[in-house]
Amino acid sequence: MAEASRNGRLEALVPGQAIVWGGDRVAYVDETLAGAFRAGDRLLVADGALLHVPAAEHATAAGAVGRAQAAFARMGEVSDAQISAFFEAFAARLEDEACWAAIAEANAADVASAQARGRSTTRLIASEAMRRDMIAGLRAWRDAEPPRGRVLETVRHEGWQVEQVMAPLGVTGFVFEGRPNVFADATGVIRAGNTVVFRIGSDALGTARAIVREALDPALAKAGLPEGAAVLVDSAAHAAGWAMFADPRLALAVARGSGPAVAQLGAIARGAGTPVSLHGTGGAWMVADATADPERFYAAAYHSLDRKVCNTLNVCCIVAEAADALVPAFLEALARAGERRRGFKLHVAEADLGRIPEALRTARGTVVRAEGPVEEPLVEPIADADLGREWEWEETPEVSLKIVDSVDAAVALFNRLSPRFTASLISADPAAHVRFYDLIDAPFVGDGFTRWVDGQYALDRPELGLSNWEHGRLFARGGVLAGDGVFTVRARVRQADPDLDRGGQPTPPRRA
Repeated sequence: MAEASRNGRLEALVPGQAIVWGGDRVAYVDETLAGAFRAGDRLLVADGALLHVPAAEHATAAGAVGRAQAAFARMGEVSDAQISAFFEAFAARLEDEACWAAIAEANAADVASAQARGRSTTRLIASEAMRRDMIAGLRAWRDAEPPRGRVLETVRHEGWQVEQVMAPLGVTGFVFEGRPNVFADATGVIRAGNTVVFRIGSDALGTARAIVREALDPALAKAGLPEGAAVLVDSAAHAAGWAMFADPRLALAVARGSGPAVAQLGAIARGAGTPVSLHGTGGAWMVADATADPERFYAAAYHSLDRKVCNTLNVCCIVAEAADALVPAFLEALARAGERRRGFKLHVAEADLGRIPEALRTARGTVVRAEGPVEEPLVEPIADADLGREWEWEETPEVSLKIVDSVDAAVALFNRLSPRFTASLISADPAAHVRFYDLIDAPFVGDGFTRWVDGQYALDRPELGLSNWEHGRLFARGGVLAGDGVFTVRARVRQADPDLDRGGQPTPPRRA
């Protein structure tokens, strides 16, 4: 049996110990976990997985959340002008060549370390383009209309009125993959008067530390924002992220990264009673019907494969009636996208391999993976059940192709197999677009290239993340989570008539 101290806290685990979760399920402690667990450590359960949080990692996360909570208590004293000044100061620091040189040096070390470990670096490199986007995003928040205090609705009664007013939500916890630009995006919640505590993936931790040291902390100080308004959980351990999401002081838990990791973090936060906004599995689908113009289809597919992010084309469905004309257009778009990057990789539904020219079906080539270039077949069969798999490619565009009987059949596959994220229909029939929009279970629907799905690109608001509908539709908000979307609503009454009484009684005269 597990030993417990007199105050009821877990002090040890033993191999084979049963841990009840979900009301009627059991997980068992293995020897590795039992041997590693020490008094003061924490044990979390996320969908049956037993997660060990060492005391040191818990303390690191709890300290960061505590600083953010203390800062939030003071944000009511901070003016909107100060918040604007923070975003400008942050952008200016990133613009400063000396500051950026220090950040770039740290990033180069992160990239070299990731490459040595066979890790993906496509989103890790702090390029000049990423730098420009970070600066533009921060200045977009600088110029955005302050949301806190905005009156959303006024209900007028005789002698009084009630206002529904936007207000800050609290401490936002943010865990994200090794993309340095997301670090700047996460501070967008400050625009609405919130505070933020974040953990970045270990691949980019050195870059994050440099951004904090060179740009973020100096900007907070210059604008006069409270220390802790934006806090980095300075740990490379996954356990620190688990501990942060298990902290009930968070008002909102935001996670983005790989699908399984994001789902696990979401389960932890929900277990603590914290609302979540998850941004994990992506991959866009494109459907071309019998009326699709081959040139428009070609352009849409090509421009949806410029780089690998969540809104990159992942699955293409072509209606069989037009396959003879559209499959060649798709294959050419894929090949040209490969020229833009480094080759291509195609997965074809098993029943549709005959639609691919034999020379291509039997060809081999170089595919750039995270571990480096490898030689493999350029075309491989895929089962329909696997169409929901997102291809996380590095430099070689990788997609799946399925020939369908109709657009409705493609929609059914999307709704059943995909994470229900982004869908596009290429068709010349207006009625087909109406039906597609009505039937497709996706928050982002279009009629051209898929890469438009981006908060900053489409809505001029730097995003904290893009939500799919894998676990159902979102309550009372859109799929783009931006900084000004993190708020609550307060009610404020303004009473003009001092004699209001629920029972209609007049105010009695004061006694002399």
